[in-house]
Amino acid sequence: MLPVYLALGIAFGIVLTKSEAVSWYRIQEMFRFQSVHMFGIMGCAVTVAAIGLQIIRRVGLRTVDGEPIAVAPKVMGSGARYLIGGTLFGLGWALTGACPGPLMALVGSGVSVMLATIVSALFGTWVYGMLRHRLPH
Repeated sequence: MLPVYLALGIAFGIVLTKSEAVSWYRIQEMFRFQSVHMFGIMGCAVTVAAIGLQIIRRVGLRTVDGEPIAVAPKVMGSGARYLIGGTLFGLGWALTGACPGPLMALVGSGVSVMLATIVSALFGTWVYGMLRHRLPH
């Protein structure tokens, strides 16, 4: 199964690179509301995901192990956690010029400085894991 995931990851990286979703300039344009390019990419992604989820539900698709695929309903929490989390995520995205999705594609494209962003993202995830039981959920 690992070769399939590797191939899908490589294909995803190629799509992100060719669509310019890995471009620091495109990301800055988005945050400055100077271009709709990135918003179009995200809108397409949301549309494809919504259609995909509807197909999974209606056809009753199963995992490779035969288990039914079920998407748990979203439980909305307080607004503070979304505000704080979204602000931290957005600040990191704006400062580095990279969303977590294309980080590996950027490194693969020769932008080795993004290794610092990957290490920082992994460290932030580790810190969250250590503090998760103390945070309101």
